[in-house]
Amino acid sequence: MDANRKTAYFALADVESKKSYSNLALNHHIICGKPGSPAFVRELVYGVLENKMLLDYLIDRIVPTGSAKIKTSDRIVLRMGIYQLEYMNSVPEYAAVNESVELAKRFCRGRQGFINASLRAFIKGKYAIGLPDRGDDEVRHLSVRYSYEPWIVELWLGQYNADFVEELLKAGNAAPDLVVRANSLKTTRDELVQRLAASGCVVEIGNLCDEAIHIKKGTALIDNNLYRGGMYSIQDEASMFVAAMLDPRPGDTVMDVCAAPGGKTMAIAERMGNTGRVVASDVYIRKLNLIEKEAKRLGISIVETRTWDATKVDSEMTEKADKVLVDAPCTGLGTVRRKPEIKYKKRTADMDSLPAKQLLILTASSKYVKPGGTLIYSTCTINPNENQKVTGEFLKRNPSFKKEEAIQLMPNVNGTDGFFICKMQRAEVLAGTGL
Repeated sequence: MDANRKTAYFALADVESKKSYSNLALNHHIICGKPGSPAFVRELVYGVLENKMLLDYLIDRIVPTGSAKIKTSDRIVLRMGIYQLEYMNSVPEYAAVNESVELAKRFCRGRQGFINASLRAFIKGKYAIGLPDRGDDEVRHLSVRYSYEPWIVELWLGQYNADFVEELLKAGNAAPDLVVRANSLKTTRDELVQRLAASGCVVEIGNLCDEAIHIKKGTALIDNNLYRGGMYSIQDEASMFVAAMLDPRPGDTVMDVCAAPGGKTMAIAERMGNTGRVVASDVYIRKLNLIEKEAKRLGISIVETRTWDATKVDSEMTEKADKVLVDAPCTGLGTVRRKPEIKYKKRTADMDSLPAKQLLILTASSKYVKPGGTLIYSTCTINPNENQKVTGEFLKRNPSFKKEEAIQLMPNVNGTDGFFICKMQRAEVLAGTGL
């Protein structure tokens, strides 16, 4: 059995059955399985995940009972086979079919004949399969074509015109650049560019942040001396831009109230020249341990971690911070390029209650801002209910804060993850108090 496809199957099975994050499952099984071509495995896994609804739609046209009624193992193998046949030009038809049958012998016992017949039926009849008619149902057409839950398509069609939404859906399915943040405490961006190029990477300078470097070609970026030595961190440029808008200065006291996994915390500390104080809190202590470990790798000593529920006010920190960052928990719709499983989340009551929780966190966190200080609210989603409506309601209830600027970064416009960032400033003197 081909080790590459077996590794891909294990990763896809973990995402499907265990609800694992795709990046973690993939990295785990590549390390354990040691496939000959990790790049092939990544292409196959992400290709199947990004097109899952479309692949199931195609399976429905060749399997009489439909994809929903076959076993999970059969469905995964069929998705893998059809994706190779339809989208991986480097894979010959016979190889896609034969290797799928070999997988079936191991993971779909007694079903290899079904897998073989289904894939051959797809080869024979694929040109007769059409997508749902766009004129009859635009949401269903876009949902199937780009593999997004219909509620997401409806949400975005309610915000933007159809052409823009289609470009946004496409961008969510495109492979994103791997981006690194040069650690200014240990190197400069230009020096790091030279050292990465010398190691065989092809790089480009970022568009939004001076410290951003896009890796166009390169491997083993977390398994080399530069990374181990703390010369850089892996972080999307939109996430870096949050720290840039916060604009922390050396000597500031900064609070990051939803800090895990710590990328923005570290970017803030680096911008401060490791001088001042950064208080990083999260509700889960195990996540704070990861932040402490990362600070040590990067040579950062000003980060203090603490366990805290961000919906509650810590009276000890009232008006103690020059800058406060609220990177709120959200639906994550801006990160589907990196986590395609997010596209398949069903809309739930918990999801609908997120804006209320976000507003609660933002309101509690605002108490930490000194008069004249800065408050940033950010999410990695593209949803006005979690973004503009939350900050709008906060500003309405808290007239001592004023919006300075807000931006919605978009994959199809900015080439980044989708991030909303709103910068607010607290008044130096509270109206009517003279204080």
